[in-house]
Amino acid sequence: MKFAYYPGCASLAITKEYNATTLLIAEMLGIELVEMVRANCCGAALFNDQNRELNLTMSARIFAQAEEMGCDILTLCNTCLMVMSRAKKELEDNPEMLKAINDNLAKAGLKYNGDVKINHLLWVIIRDIGLDRIKKLVTRPLKGLNIGAYYGCHILRPSDAVVFDNPDAPNSLDNLISALGGTPVEYAGKTRCCGFQLDLVSPEIAHRMVGKRILDCKESGGECMVTPCPLCHINLDSYQGYANKLLGVKLDMPIFNLSQLIGFAFGLSVSDMEFSKHLVSPESLLKTKDLV
Repeated sequence: MKFAYYPGCASLAITKEYNATTLLIAEMLGIELVEMVRANCCGAALFNDQNRELNLTMSARIFAQAEEMGCDILTLCNTCLMVMSRAKKELEDNPEMLKAINDNLAKAGLKYNGDVKINHLLWVIIRDIGLDRIKKLVTRPLKGLNIGAYYGCHILRPSDAVVFDNPDAPNSLDNLISALGGTPVEYAGKTRCCGFQLDLVSPEIAHRMVGKRILDCKESGGECMVTPCPLCHINLDSYQGYANKLLGVKLDMPIFNLSQLIGFAFGLSVSDMEFSKHLVSPESLLKTKDLV
């Protein structure tokens, strides 16, 4: 399997451990990730209200480069997935807009033909690798570890553009947890927003949302959480201190990136997984479970 690799800005600049550990597990899984050296930011939907054509052009520029590479796209970021999937659908449904976008791309010597597919790492693991193969690669089963799957919003919605799992009752990440030997925890907040897009607008509301998501998982028996989204990881890991103060609780909930949990179950070391970069370290929890 070969993909045009689009990790997203956050995984390259903030949650660098997500990118690094993805490269490690990709090699173990036989996934070839080809760097998109000229790729731009997806725009994170921030230009929609101001300049929709610019936002679509940014996504189409990424698509055109992937087509030149002869690869479909693989991303690590739920928001990048949502933005690009929504742009792809809009361009498919609106030939006139596609022509306008290609007129813009022509100035850079590019053209988008509509052939590229956008994938998330989680999708590729579930759909293309398969859970049976994942189970065979597990050398350190996550036995006794109660893990809350935190999907977040953008890997599930809008469901007419982001089509993979059931947006109301997803199970892909839960099934992966089971394949890694862990115990998935059922809790209501697994598909609700982490508050990331409110961080700069209303930080207190965003931090309360972080606290509620984590507290919901903890009260349902969760000892840690895993997310496939670097933006969700930033919120859930980095802002627990603020959430503790606002809610008057001590959350102390380790948050794993998707590739970290997989790599650790595959036998890679704590150092390889770069757990030290987390604000809430998972190492003490892993020690209590005799996993390190």
